[in-house]
Amino acid sequence: MDLSLPPRVTPRAFERLSEIGAGGQGKALRVAVEGGGCSGFQYQIELDDIAEGDTVLEGAGEKVVVDEVSLPFLGGATIDFTEELIGARFTIQNPNASSSCGCGVSFSM
Repeated sequence: MDLSLPPRVTPRAFERLSEIGAGGQGKALRVAVEGGGCSGFQYQIELDDIAEGDTVLEGAGEKVVVDEVSLPFLGGATIDFTEELIGARFTIQNPNASSSCGCGVSFSM
């Protein structure tokens, strides 16, 4: 596992950002990892401004950003957008996570 690889963003995730007009508002989707949650770490996903030191992933005129502290936790991960019966949301498939919680935002390494 190469933790230096940046995460990958699916075309569907970029499409959804375009649908909600993120780039038009000058915003990017920020994906961060914070301590806490039921499994030790949790994802924080929100529209935000690009900050100095962010890794910027671009596609379809939209941007996804990851801060330098969160980047090692997301090496090789896939950021996607899914629509299911329980709702629509951005999701993260993280090969570095040894376990995750049913909530979908909490994981351990």
